[in-house]
Amino acid sequence: MNSIYHRISVRKYQDKPVEKEKIEAMLRAAMQAPSAGDQQPWEFYVVTDKAKLAALSKVHQYAGMVKDAPAAIVSAYRKECWMPVYAQIDLSIAMENLWLETDAQGLGGVWLGIAPLEDRMRAVEEVLDMPDTLRAFAIFPFGYPAQARKQRDRFDPARIHWVGQEPEE
Repeated sequence: MNSIYHRISVRKYQDKPVEKEKIEAMLRAAMQAPSAGDQQPWEFYVVTDKAKLAALSKVHQYAGMVKDAPAAIVSAYRKECWMPVYAQIDLSIAMENLWLETDAQGLGGVWLGIAPLEDRMRAVEEVLDMPDTLRAFAIFPFGYPAQARKQRDRFDPARIHWVGQEPEE
């Protein structure tokens, strides 16, 4: 299997905590999503408790690496702010920003969507004892990788479509 989830799910983390400043920088980057504005409905739970990380690792089919991560960020939206298209687009942009920031800081991470699967959302809410006003949306396990991960080269010149004359080399 060559999916991104398979490669990331076998990642090993160093056994050391992630600094609070790095977590705050990641969340600040995520909140810079262009669509966020003043209507940002997201709230975040930073989970470092090993028992809760182990419980979260059982919620998602690809979340096996959550229990070994030094920390995980769980995103949740406020129910009264839910708008089907806006929220999906906004969180996708925010989580991409979150991933880019973790990468820039030398942390490994990937976000695992759990919405709109009700059983997974409820399971996360129960683990974290979220209030009824919030719905769980995604889990983002991260930490210092024990070994460097190879980046796939996604560049393919066949996907470039020249409109007009192709520049000379």
